[in-house]
Amino acid sequence: MARDTRDRILDAASRLFSERGFDGTAVAEVLALAGVRSGSLYHFFAGKEALAEAVVARCADRLREALLDPAEAAASDPLERVFALVGLWRRGLENGAPGAADPTGLLAAELAARRPTIGRLAEGYGARLATRVRGWLDAAGPRLPAGTDRGELAGFVFTVLEGATMQSRAAGSVEPFDRAVGQLRLLFSLLEGAARAAPVPVTGKAEQPAATVRTDGDPAGWRAW
Repeated sequence: MARDTRDRILDAASRLFSERGFDGTAVAEVLALAGVRSGSLYHFFAGKEALAEAVVARCADRLREALLDPAEAAASDPLERVFALVGLWRRGLENGAPGAADPTGLLAAELAARRPTIGRLAEGYGARLATRVRGWLDAAGPRLPAGTDRGELAGFVFTVLEGATMQSRAAGSVEPFDRAVGQLRLLFSLLEGAARAAPVPVTGKAEQPAATVRTDGDPAGWRAW
């Protein structure tokens, strides 16, 4: 029962922080949405900032099962896994699905200076996501140009997701997110094109033809990207 109450508080806080940010959310609103009294909240959390820290920590813990593993299962093609992840993230941004459009970036921007633990948790969240994306990029092999910094590209994917999410929240629309992801898709297409156009190495050994992008496993319907 106590765990259920704590989870309800975290669910409510996560939703409200995601929609309104930390300063725009009142504790009374969290209590009302969670259906609990103030004593229940302060039994688990020392205050509003501690509640925000717990929200970010839970988002980090749920990243793998909520986003990364489902994205990997959704597409057999390693580059399409990137956009399966994007589709899951967008679904959360649009519908409030748990574990997707979480308030990690927003809370880090508001609170990291005065609550360093939140900043560290947010950095770990981004690093974990980028590490998995880097694995997909590595699996793509010669479909990306030889000089591609795959670690930087994986980090850029996360930057696009976080930045586009912020813009969409400010606009009250997913259109900024979709435009940003359209440019990300274009970047990947250009990189694949550059890899295909690269000259044959001087060793005289012909490179294997670039793998064809498979389209199976696209549950989010984002092939237009």
